[in-house]
Amino acid sequence: MAKRMFVMLTLTLLFVGALGFVKFKQIETAIAQGAAYQPPPEAVTTIVAAQEQWPSTINAIGTMAAVRGVTVSADLPGIVDQILFESGDAVREGQTLAILDTRQEQAQMAAAEAQRLLARLNFNRMQELLDQRVISKAEYDSATAQSRQAEARVDEIRASIERKTIRAPFSGILGLRQANKGQYLAGGGAVVPLQSLNPIYVNFGIPQQAIGQVRVGRTIRISSETLANAAFDGRVTAIDSVVDETTRNIQVQATLANPDGKLRPGMFVQTEVALGANQPVIALPASAISYAPYGDSVFIVSDMKDDKGHTYRGVRQQIVKLGGARGDQIAVLSGIKAGDEVVTSGLFKLRNGAAVQINNTVKPGNSSTPKPENS
Repeated sequence: MAKRMFVMLTLTLLFVGALGFVKFKQIETAIAQGAAYQPPPEAVTTIVAAQEQWPSTINAIGTMAAVRGVTVSADLPGIVDQILFESGDAVREGQTLAILDTRQEQAQMAAAEAQRLLARLNFNRMQELLDQRVISKAEYDSATAQSRQAEARVDEIRASIERKTIRAPFSGILGLRQANKGQYLAGGGAVVPLQSLNPIYVNFGIPQQAIGQVRVGRTIRISSETLANAAFDGRVTAIDSVVDETTRNIQVQATLANPDGKLRPGMFVQTEVALGANQPVIALPASAISYAPYGDSVFIVSDMKDDKGHTYRGVRQQIVKLGGARGDQIAVLSGIKAGDEVVTSGLFKLRNGAAVQINNTVKPGNSSTPKPENS
């Protein structure tokens, strides 16, 4: 009995040992296969880097401002008697816009003119009596002063009547009417905004590091998405004398022709200031740049070798220094050279040494002047 149990135990141990040995070999084989496993190549698109000559420029966001812009207002208080314009009209300098009620001033004018006539007659009589030595020189001087005072009173009332006729101080485009017929306007009460739109200013800020590059007379170009990316050219006409302590920017003002009035005060525009000679850069699609706090980078495709010495197409990450942007493109100032094959899409799947499969059937945008329908 004991012998049979010993045999059964021995057979059981042999079976368990054999089973364990088989599982060990299976696990060992799986580990070896895992270590030797190579993930499939990632599908990417690429572009061969080429050097281009880009204009040396500074880009900034600008705000349009009128060369002359005011809110036309009442000089003296009064009730609006006539409105002689419509909102949005183009007006000439000196054109009458509104007239305030002057009935009281007209009555005062009539009384003052009567007083002036009486003072003038009295002055003429006094002059005759002085010639006849009937009155003293003091009485004649008093009559002279009264005559001049009456003349001044008439001129004063006439000026008040004139000031109640509100005229355009310069030629321009009117805004929305802010006064109505019959409305009482206090002194300084708004009637309508008036803007001179041709020429027009654009104000923008540049970093203090660029102060030495921007000078009065530099060419400037602006564009706006609201105007179908239409471009307008002008020149820098003024540079502020102080740097903003908060932003460390300095304000620059340029003047542009605006004959059609498309540019309006307050509009935001893209501003590009030409700095002179062209700059050699490597232009890449914006999608080729991997942005990170430690530095911007690109992935360059090249021939690599694995642990077994097999050659494959892989990527290496390269830190780059970026310049300005133009359309779909970003200027790379350093880090890559002409002829390098750079990944333009699929970057988020890559790492150093990753195998790639290039498929350039569909490529990301790479135009310096893209159109809205292509974006």
